[in-house]
Amino acid sequence: MKRRSFISSIAGAVVAAAFALPAGAQVITLHGASQFGDDHPFTKGLMKFEELVKKYYGKPINFVLHKNSELGLEKQYFEYMAQGRAVDYAVVSPAHMSTFSKAAPFIDAPFVFRDHDQMNKVIAQDVLKPIADEIAEKADVYLVGYGGGGVRNIFANKPIRNMAELKSLKVRVQGAPIWSRTFAAGGMAPTVIAYNEVYNAIQNGVIAAGDNEAAGVEQMKFYEVAPNLMLTRHAISIRPICFSGKTLKKLPADLQAVIRKAAAEAGDWERQLESSSDTAILDALEKAGKLKQIKFEERDKLREAMTPVLAAYAKEIGADAIFARINAIK
Repeated sequence: MKRRSFISSIAGAVVAAAFALPAGAQVITLHGASQFGDDHPFTKGLMKFEELVKKYYGKPINFVLHKNSELGLEKQYFEYMAQGRAVDYAVVSPAHMSTFSKAAPFIDAPFVFRDHDQMNKVIAQDVLKPIADEIAEKADVYLVGYGGGGVRNIFANKPIRNMAELKSLKVRVQGAPIWSRTFAAGGMAPTVIAYNEVYNAIQNGVIAAGDNEAAGVEQMKFYEVAPNLMLTRHAISIRPICFSGKTLKKLPADLQAVIRKAAAEAGDWERQLESSSDTAILDALEKAGKLKQIKFEERDKLREAMTPVLAAYAKEIGADAIFARINAIK
């Protein structure tokens, strides 16, 4: 069955299952989506969300989690949630929210967070609320939890140890301006390519590198075409758990409250899982001879090259107040 027909059938099923049954006989069914399989932290985080909702709600409720990009990629999930069809909840990169909030991709940009402790404090203090509010208003999608925590490094088809070797590197970046600008400031030649096309693009010589967390490198097998992993540690990912506003508003009030509570806890749980597994994943891949971890000797210079661009962009998009609040957290 073609994906479009499949998605349409799911959308119909969601409405029929969740909202067409008589009161008292209603069993709500929620559809989630993940680009990855069971072993990826994002998928595990969504499964934790399901577990917690069932625990706190205490009433019959069904979840269907579509894995391994069955319903497309995160960009599509966000569009579906905004439209109120096919996908009710998913983990989505902030880069895919830029149509509705220019500030959204900024919180995931290189060198925004100093370390995991600062990132956790930013989330706990609700510093990102203005961005979440803007997305809720303009896209009708709620950021109900914050996963992520993976440290991003550059993987390439050749070893790179310093800024001189990094110069003019053809590297894939996410489709948000801040990524292209910061990587260009670092001397690279950034190119926006869909996530599921990165492997073939490196294999065919269109690009030479990309960047990702350890879990993504493992799941997508990027090490097969780019076995050199430079420890640039240039970003700590933040991956919101999103929920369709159109779906949420149709749910009972008690379930709405449970969803928000469960998603916040699942996001915290997933961040801890992902941040604690990064090193183990890379070490295991290196031990298996699948990749080589290479110390990037001039990380401070890379940060110094990117930070002015980051600050200028924050001011340009009106996120300078949020950036200042993040920087003030020690």
